[in-house]
Amino acid sequence: MTWLTDPLSASFVLRALLGGVLVAAICGVVGTWVVLRGMAFLGEAMAHGMLPGVALAALLGLPVVVGAAVSALVMSVGVGVVERRAKIGADTAIGLLFVGMLSLGVVIVSRSRTFATDVTSILFGDVLAISTSDLLLMTGALVLVVLVAAVLHRPFVALAFDERLASTLGLRPRLARVALVGLVTIAVVASYGAVGSLLVVALLLAPAVAAGHWVRRVPSTMLLATAFGSLAALVGLLVSWHAGTAAGASIAGVAVALVPLSAVVRRLVSAVAVRPGATPPPGEAPSAPVGPSTSAPVGTPTSAPVGTPTRPKGLRAPERPLV
Repeated sequence: MTWLTDPLSASFVLRALLGGVLVAAICGVVGTWVVLRGMAFLGEAMAHGMLPGVALAALLGLPVVVGAAVSALVMSVGVGVVERRAKIGADTAIGLLFVGMLSLGVVIVSRSRTFATDVTSILFGDVLAISTSDLLLMTGALVLVVLVAAVLHRPFVALAFDERLASTLGLRPRLARVALVGLVTIAVVASYGAVGSLLVVALLLAPAVAAGHWVRRVPSTMLLATAFGSLAALVGLLVSWHAGTAAGASIAGVAVALVPLSAVVRRLVSAVAVRPGATPPPGEAPSAPVGPSTSAPVGTPTSAPVGTPTRPKGLRAPERPLV
């Protein structure tokens, strides 16, 4: 067990693990809605769009988190303004601002001749250098994310399925959309210090996708995504310690690897559960016996009478609700 105890005996590794768990919790809550709403491009654009603010803050000697927050705020507000004023799609507005902010960041970085190390930290993070103040910031961000997600749960659910229905029910889908973009911004800024602007998208998406193979309800998906993200943080730090690889990249790589691994394990579990004589998994009806049925008398028609509504083949009701 020295392979586990030796790394965890170092205080900076313990801080990194705690920071990774906090980031996993933040991204588990927000990432669930990102996956349900199909907002992966927005998360990636937010992560890349922070570069100008972070670069300016580093050059001016200011806290980089402040620069990241300002840049992400400009990005989120700009997406809404461009979408409304130019009357273009949301993905087009996000793409335009994403390229513009990234280009501005590269221009700012190119003006400095001694910025290579800082750029590496910006892009890939430095989870092993997490301080106590960073942990406090992440804890505050987690509390805020959980509160907003809990208060706006019903509007988020309605927005994820039918925006017109949400408007009919008086759930204010426009406000819910703005709040959801704000949650993505908070998650990206809070996670930036641990895994950097390029790799934060992995923790935002991969654990939620891996959790979706096992559960269907939103709260359950959030909890399982947090568990998967925390596992990725632990395994990634162990890999970084023993293999000498970059910690942030190792965590993100493990998180992405959990997606196909979760899918394979889920299929194996389902295959074992549906063997003849085995108890079917929850939500599935037991399989019909092989051979002719003896439950109906001979001569009983097997087809439904004319005019009886039948369910089209290939369609079935959802196994579990998502709310």
